[in-house]
Amino acid sequence: MRAMRFDRLDALRGLAIVWMAVFHFCFDLNHFGWIRQDFYRDPVWTGQRTAIVSLFLLCAGMGQALALHQGLSWPRFWRRWGQVAICALLVSLGSYLMYPRSFISFGVLHGMAVMLLLLRVAGPRLSNLAGLLLGLAALLLPLWLQHEFFDSRWTNWLGLVTHKPITEDYVPVLPWLGVMLWGFVLGRWLLLARPALLTGTLPAFARPLAVLGRWSLSFYMLHQPVLIGLLMLAATMRA
Repeated sequence: MRAMRFDRLDALRGLAIVWMAVFHFCFDLNHFGWIRQDFYRDPVWTGQRTAIVSLFLLCAGMGQALALHQGLSWPRFWRRWGQVAICALLVSLGSYLMYPRSFISFGVLHGMAVMLLLLRVAGPRLSNLAGLLLGLAALLLPLWLQHEFFDSRWTNWLGLVTHKPITEDYVPVLPWLGVMLWGFVLGRWLLLARPALLTGTLPAFARPLAVLGRWSLSFYMLHQPVLIGLLMLAATMRA
């Protein structure tokens, strides 16, 4: 049975990925020296990164709620999860080749792979209230508990670090699981209380975003090599 698509959720995911691509293009411009910005400390950029990741994980949580509502089977889940996990490994490899000292060992795809698995197991057993409370706990726990044990690349995936690791992308399970849990609860609540917000039609200008949102993983994997390739070509022509 083919799963029903929710165009409005796809469009929201598409909006997140367009925002991410613009952010990464600016990051690449900075890397090649065409602009001068501090992407690691300037709140204009760090705030955008937080908002983009939050939107992605909120959509992922909502998507899991909708998939479980439609009876998503374990084999189908594993196929999608395997795609995310393989892409996460490719991101680590690609970032190591480009940034060997700050490569991505646990970025957004790594975090999503772990969090989707946790949500798949625990989500159906959680009430909405429990999901909201656990989400809040996940968001707050890293503020209350940190230990040097979690500062290594082998342990920082949990998120209880004493300082942020030197890496180009870092999306640990805590606190970000809280955002995905809230997305899951939101998706489940919308299905029961406001289904029209999910199933309503899209205006014509937003339909391309929905198409892009359905191919978000492919776009994520391809956009940076394309952008970097174009900037390298532009730099060569400029020289």
